[in-house]
Amino acid sequence: MKIKALSVVAPSGTLIARGEKTLEVRRWHPDIASDEELLIIENRHYLRQDGEEDPDGHAVALVRVKTIRPFEKADIPAACASYYEDGWLAWELTDIRPVLCDQKVVAARGIYQVELDDVLLTSGTRKQEKQGRES
Repeated sequence: MKIKALSVVAPSGTLIARGEKTLEVRRWHPDIASDEELLIIENRHYLRQDGEEDPDGHAVALVRVKTIRPFEKADIPAACASYYEDGWLAWELTDIRPVLCDQKVVAARGIYQVELDDVLLTSGTRKQEKQGRES
């Protein structure tokens, strides 16, 4: 399965997967349609240069980017941000679904394609429900 991905530094991915962070703040517009799924990859360090990668990323959520609009001071809580700076864009994340994936996934800058086995990318709730029935 090929899917577009976006890497975020921990703990932002976990906050997105929990539904606590519903805005992603970036300086650029994503090349993604509002009906297209985006896989959120959480990694441990900020990627500073184009081409820089982190091989130890983990898939944590599937989302859709509903709207891209200017970031406002009132958005700080929804973005789990610590401050406001003019000129940033707020990506409104919708249809947020946590995923469980044991496979390491490369974290990279921008929106990029990853390939995962379909069986490795499962909704956290479905996998947890299945485990509950097997107990």
